[in-house]
Amino acid sequence: MMRMESDLLEAMEASIAGRVSDGDFRWSPEPAVCVVMASGGYPGAFEAGKLITGIGEADRMYGVKVFHAGTNRRDGSYYTSGGRVLGVTARGKDLPEAVERAYDAVMKVRFDGMHYRKDIAARGLKHLRTGK
Repeated sequence: MMRMESDLLEAMEASIAGRVSDGDFRWSPEPAVCVVMASGGYPGAFEAGKLITGIGEADRMYGVKVFHAGTNRRDGSYYTSGGRVLGVTARGKDLPEAVERAYDAVMKVRFDGMHYRKDIAARGLKHLRTGK
């Protein structure tokens, strides 16, 4: 979704009508990286109802979009409601920039028990450094 420059509704309608190949859908050449922020205990048993802060701050960063997965909203605040809580996604001019932006945005978000992988795109970054 982060790389799509075409109209999403048009793409969905074309897909439903079976005419995707007729569409002129455009994609950004910039890479995108997504870091999933998960609840403590995930993928096993986890606690829900933890207050999440910093979503707005992360979402306002250039090239960043925070996608909700296991969240709910009450009284103007977001709370955890699932194992996979948020997908913090970022684009960049190249892969290293996209990774840096994504993790910079992750650092803005907080909730009790949160965890996330710290090796997103590691193989791609290694390939860029070594060519292997």
